[in-house]
Amino acid sequence: MLYREALNKALDEMMEEDRNVVVLGEDVGLVGGAFRVTEGLFAKYGEERVIDTPIAELSIVGNAVGMAIGGLRPVAELMTANFSLLAFDQIMNHMAKLHYMSAGKIILPMIVRFPQGVSKQLAAQHSESYEQMLSAVPGLIVWAVSDPNYAYHAMKKAIMMDDPVIFIEHELLYNKKGEVHPDVPLDPFKAQIRKEGKDITIVSYLKMVDDVLEAVPQIEAALNCSCEVIDLCSLNPVDYATLEASIQKTSRLVMVEEDHKTGGFGAQIISWAAEDLFYSLDAAPLRIAGEDVPIPYNRTLELASIPTPDSISNDVIAWGEKNGL
Repeated sequence: MLYREALNKALDEMMEEDRNVVVLGEDVGLVGGAFRVTEGLFAKYGEERVIDTPIAELSIVGNAVGMAIGGLRPVAELMTANFSLLAFDQIMNHMAKLHYMSAGKIILPMIVRFPQGVSKQLAAQHSESYEQMLSAVPGLIVWAVSDPNYAYHAMKKAIMMDDPVIFIEHELLYNKKGEVHPDVPLDPFKAQIRKEGKDITIVSYLKMVDDVLEAVPQIEAALNCSCEVIDLCSLNPVDYATLEASIQKTSRLVMVEEDHKTGGFGAQIISWAAEDLFYSLDAAPLRIAGEDVPIPYNRTLELASIPTPDSISNDVIAWGEKNGL
């Protein structure tokens, strides 16, 4: 099943099960979503439950907040992370805080979902990543969706919960194919070990997980080692227990992210490891991240601005050789 099909299946099943589940956003109805995630839902559930909105992100999220307060379970789609900036007031001041500020009287069973990251020549205003800001806001659950099976289970869980969820996807993953196991339980809060190893723990999320897995054979061959690859899945809260168990085994940590390096989300993982696991580390952690530049339109420059399988393998190999691997 494709990534976008897994999301669609989850939405369809939850909308069929619960009439309070509604979808709203730009082009989610007749068009079926900019990335075809909501395809077919308008024909099945009608315009009252699959709502095409104006190009007004602040209004989309604000309406979803009101719907959630009123007893619905809205899933708000924003076309890209860059456009979520227009809705940050609603996301950070209302979606994240109303439960706390009402002493628990208001519940907000709602989702804001959007793709982010570098696609292919969509330029600076359509290629950013904002997980570092959203994960720093108390009151928001933030999930990063890297494969179809997680997409299916996490979407269903997010809809069923009474908590506000930021559901981050990636523009280059919608056509990613993978097995989906509806009857096998999956905890969206738990990090997943994508590959086991004993010498280096490599942590990542979203599309960079695939790039890391592509780079690992070159790393292992060059350093004569084995790498453990962990997909964070949940960015807030982080499953530190899984990370700690891996680092205690390998004694080495590499963090790979697509976002700009300065202030990027990976700094949180590195600082946690330095603070809590300093004496378990045999080498200083390595952080591989995007360059501190607006994402270029030119394809050659675009690829140079973010980690790629080749640059990941080169950086880890150089780091490993420097640290005696």
